Amino acid sequence: MEKKPSKFDRITIKLSGEALMGNQGFGITPEMISYVAQEILKVHKVGVQISIIVGGGNIFRGVAGSAAGMDRASADNMGMLATVVNSLALCDSFEQIGIPTRVQSAIAMNKIAEPFIRRKAMRHLEKGRVVIFAAGTGNPYFTTDTAAVLRANEIQSQILIKATQVDGVFDKDPNEHDDAVMFDQISYMEVIQQQLHVMDMTAISLAMEQSLPLYVVNLHTPGNIMRTVLGEKIGTRVHNE
Repeated sequence: MEKKPSKFDRITIKLSGEALMGNQGFGITPEMISYVAQEILKVHKVGVQISIIVGGGNIFRGVAGSAAGMDRASADNMGMLATVVNSLALCDSFEQIGIPTRVQSAIAMNKIAEPFIRRKAMRHLEKGRVVIFAAGTGNPYFTTDTAAVLRANEIQSQILIKATQVDGVFDKDPNEHDDAVMFDQISYMEVIQQQLHVMDMTAISLAMEQSLPLYVVNLHTPGNIMRTVLGEKIGTRVHNE
């Protein structure tokens, strides 16, 4: 079968932890993680180099723990460990369908994951392996959104795809407002000025500074990641003016 031409050679994908729990409200749903693996396989087959950052909100969210009275640094460390659990689950699912995968952790845990080493990660990508970056940045007070932008810049990804629960970026929460309007494209500065909840402001500022294009698409629509890679107009494109 002839490969479709990809518009990008190297991409980074940000997945929310909540996406992995499906409808069960907590943890990892086997059906959902299998679905994610199949979506990644489509992109891998066309020769695109793929790195992934996954959140941990399906297991533990540091901000929520802090709000409940926990020390913020301790809560964030727990959240980072939750991302490791999700990363290992994704790795296993990918390997089962023939996608060579490596997990690199920002927190040293050599028995289950490689340490994050930038040049080694890039070498894995060049060899056709998917690299999953676990444990965020390795520091409390930084979200996995910021980790995604950081890693995408470090490994020189051409775009960052945020595969999320909604179709794109809206002027207001589409789950609460029937009249919410989705943007086809929007600038980083407009996101900041309008205080839109695309990513946290640290991540947005870093992406804007480095002119990293961000594509926000609905993970639950089959083929959306693939269509983004092929250059189709899917979801919302966030970029510098």
